[in-house]
Amino acid sequence: MPIDAATALAAEPRSGRLAWTAKDVQLYHLGVGAGANPDKDSPATDPDELRYTLESRLHVLPSFATVAGAGSPGVIGGLSMPGVDVDLARVLHGGQSLTLYRPLPAEGEATATSRIAAVYDKGKAAVLVMRTEVADADGPLWTNDAQIFVRGEGGWGGDRGPSVRREPPAGEPDRVVERPVRQDQALLYRLSGDLNPLHADPEFAKLAGFERPILHGLCTYGITLKAVVDTLLGGDVARVRAYTTRFAGVVHPGETLRVRMWRGDGEIRVAVSAVERNEAPVLTDTVVTTHP
Repeated sequence: MPIDAATALAAEPRSGRLAWTAKDVQLYHLGVGAGANPDKDSPATDPDELRYTLESRLHVLPSFATVAGAGSPGVIGGLSMPGVDVDLARVLHGGQSLTLYRPLPAEGEATATSRIAAVYDKGKAAVLVMRTEVADADGPLWTNDAQIFVRGEGGWGGDRGPSVRREPPAGEPDRVVERPVRQDQALLYRLSGDLNPLHADPEFAKLAGFERPILHGLCTYGITLKAVVDTLLGGDVARVRAYTTRFAGVVHPGETLRVRMWRGDGEIRVAVSAVERNEAPVLTDTVVTTHP
């Protein structure tokens, strides 16, 4: 069997060094839409966007943790772990969870320790949970969990895993915003470290079952968190404690994302859909946990 759950779970964690600069942070922010002016009639950059794009004012969007050091091991790293031997064309990023222990510095060095934390049998697919814990000289910075969905690799009778589905938020959302996705968004975002050809090569995308390249799920993840921070958290990135989502559908470059947000007690529930495809779900079970 291409996935040997026992071997994957028993494998020794892998550790490596991460380093990033303010330029890496700025490139990531541009990759998730920073600097775009919502007022199409004005050529000037929105002054609020300078906190993401100007080095003298730089605040780090917490989702940068998914690409810091040219990308945490995440999906690609999970596929190179002992006990895992699968075809990249069968792999999808199923979900992502991020826990933050303090605000991310604009420049830094840290140690990342990664392991397969769980392997679940979903029948027609397997799900690997790749956990990466990152710490610097001052202590823990963040923990990333990437849920890796591998089509055609389930059915061995293993643990199906916990249900992550939540009831949809009740009532009308507190805020609704739209975020356009540029035609070249995936090409720009991939420069932060995720070079999977699914997001750039039309022929590879067809082999994976898509009519054309699709946007990185983590790019949508970053676009969405930025929308929440900018609209409900007053632009204060330090208020984000944790951020989790399930990738429910693809996004094509050139589409428009509709981001719906509901305030809760210490959390913000979010749902994201593709406007041009009759509100097709993109992100579901999405929660931003906040500090007061």
